[in-house]
Amino acid sequence: MRYYLLIPNVEAEWQAKTKEERDALFAVHEKFSALLAERGHTDLRHGAALDLPSTAVTVRASGVTDGPYTEAAEHLAGLYVVESEDRDDLVECCKLLATVESAIEIRAAE
Repeated sequence: MRYYLLIPNVEAEWQAKTKEERDALFAVHEKFSALLAERGHTDLRHGAALDLPSTAVTVRASGVTDGPYTEAAEHLAGLYVVESEDRDDLVECCKLLATVESAIEIRAAE
């Protein structure tokens, strides 16, 4: 089964982090990727940090606008695409990321 792990964040909180805080957060992501491999999950995209919402472009039938699709406090900051046969263990692995991210949303996809 393929799962998308969605990572929400608040842009202002991210921008307020020091380089050391960001480096520590990225180190946990490295540990997470290693944990996935150890436990038989396949990280298909090696994770991806998305650029800030302020850099987004939104395309609609009515036209193109700068900025994100919606105004919200939280935005999608990054994601992983993971192949796994054990959703429960994947949830356990995600608890590591939850120590440095506000949440990890896990969605199955075909």
